[in-house]
Amino acid sequence: MLLLKSPAEIYFEEADELLEKGDLIQASEKYYKAAEEAIKILTITLELQSIIEKVKNEKEWSLEVLNEASFELTNILGDFVLEAWKSATALITVNLDKEIIKRYKEEIKKLVDEANIRFNSKIYSRG
Repeated sequence: MLLLKSPAEIYFEEADELLEKGDLIQASEKYYKAAEEAIKILTITLELQSIIEKVKNEKEWSLEVLNEASFELTNILGDFVLEAWKSATALITVNLDKEIIKRYKEEIKKLVDEANIRFNSKIYSRG
């Protein structure tokens, strides 16, 4: 079975390329986007209705909604979700050196991998 790349995985791969080139600010922003997309994918695939309703009402994924989703996902999937989200918010908030970015990206990778599994599972369960 051919696995599709989720938006989270695409952002993550772009971030890796930017990190390799030494563009730390852009890489950090892409890692954050990867985590954000992973939170969205997990929220939708796990059908967290209270969060989905808030997004419908607000017509956007605000930081408040993303934070709430990350807490709910942590309760369902485990602490790695919150650790990844904390790493992502640190990357977008503070200019960090390359070694710290590499450490934080590993936390985000776990979240992206989980999102990819559920993303592909949802797609292939429809067909």
